Amino acid sequence: MTMAADGAPTHVMPLRVYWEDTDASGVVYHANYLRWFERARTEWLRALGYSQERLMSEVGIAFTVASIEIQYRRPARLDDLLDVVTRISEIRNVSLSFTQSLQRPDAPGQILTQAQVRVACVDAKTFVPRRIPNLGW
Repeated sequence: MTMAADGAPTHVMPLRVYWEDTDASGVVYHANYLRWFERARTEWLRALGYSQERLMSEVGIAFTVASIEIQYRRPARLDDLLDVVTRISEIRNVSLSFTQSLQRPDAPGQILTQAQVRVACVDAKTFVPRRIPNLGW
């Protein structure tokens, strides 16, 4: 976990594009970006010391995607080395908003895909919205 210029904690998850991630033309299939963004948010939580299982069993909460807006700017291709950059853009009582982007590590700031993701904090058993506890962010 690092800090952005504005002080927001930023998590970077490296990945490589495999054959299974691409369509017949060797370009990443659009739905795979959503998988990578989800995985990066999970790794962001892990970097803070919380697995999804621990949040559910010990804290009694889960985070569920409430909305997502994604912009595809440039294609990612077979065998590319990429970084998924995750940062919190807003914290509210029962939701967190993230800005997530897919970038090439050798071209910082060149965004291939970017998403605005809002997750809701819910009770792990009832899925009723619940205030976000202080988890250290």
